[in-house]
Amino acid sequence: MVVCVCNAIRERELREAARDGDVRCAKTAFARLGAKPKCGQCLNFARNIINEPTQNT
Repeated sequence: MVVCVCNAIRERELREAARDGDVRCAKTAFARLGAKPKCGQCLNFARNIINEPTQNT
């Protein structure tokens, strides 16, 4: 699933970025992927993915 249309970031990529490092916010995850949030519509969804309990194990 595409999380961020502006940057073509997929859910899988976001989860990998969050899992591979100490990522606690969407902007940090985007930076790890070499991107910046543009329109901001994806930030709530991205935060939810990053903060899922299973993501931090």
